[in-house]
Amino acid sequence: MKSIIELFSHPAPHESKYKIGISLSGGGALGFAHIGVLQALEDYRIFPEAISGSSIGSIVGAMYAAGYTPTQMLQFIKDGKLYKITNIMNFQPTFWKAGLSNHNSILSMMKEFIPNNSFDKLEKKLFVCVSNLTTGNWEIISKSEKLDIWIAASCSIPGIFNAMKINDMMYVDGGLLNNLPSQPLRDRCEFVIGSDVIPHLESKKVLKSRDTLVESLRVALHQNSLAGRTKCDYLIESEAIEKHHEFNYDAYQSIYQSGYRAASQFISNNPDILKLQSPVKS
Repeated sequence: MKSIIELFSHPAPHESKYKIGISLSGGGALGFAHIGVLQALEDYRIFPEAISGSSIGSIVGAMYAAGYTPTQMLQFIKDGKLYKITNIMNFQPTFWKAGLSNHNSILSMMKEFIPNNSFDKLEKKLFVCVSNLTTGNWEIISKSEKLDIWIAASCSIPGIFNAMKINDMMYVDGGLLNNLPSQPLRDRCEFVIGSDVIPHLESKKVLKSRDTLVESLRVALHQNSLAGRTKCDYLIESEAIEKHHEFNYDAYQSIYQSGYRAASQFISNNPDILKLQSPVKS
């Protein structure tokens, strides 16, 4: 039986080459900044044709690839369909046996918004990053009729979600091993934009134990993003991490605005990116 897994590889000779690709990092609620980044890019007539993502970046990426606009996504959040933590995390009492939450909410959400459930039927090319605990490697998925399963796997934060068993392999959050998976875009796109919501911030203050844990995890995510960051022609970093944390889902408006400001400021400081603009329609 043919495997539904497509590991990262160079594009086949007949595969389409895209002008603009964008990679969206993981980062929990901080990932709502990606929607602001996409809105700012569109306001400057920059329209990515291929998207890669880890964790929350895979959700935003899938929505965008399915044809939803940033404005529509923000409205879904306002309607309570994407931001409430109880919508995304279905908590279970048997935490140590089965994980703090299961995947039912994510699976239901993806089936509601993308009912065809297929990578190939998306309007834009999508690459989803997952971490394979069985092999110890990250993988890129871009072909499957089980889009919802792979999105759920990419969002399976260790210790919070159960691992996903797919084809006798155990999968968790793509951000565990590759939080900014721009690699599949590099050989397929002329230009690659990165949106990283977990940039490294220098910390010199004395941290309490909980803050030390958070900062340590962020440093680890930043380190595993370095390879992906170097493959981006343009790298946009949201400042939301300075005021919010990964579970501030109720701060979606502020986080969205931080992404919009970061992208707008980046474009202002790097006018060379305007060469990616689509022509004005007559």
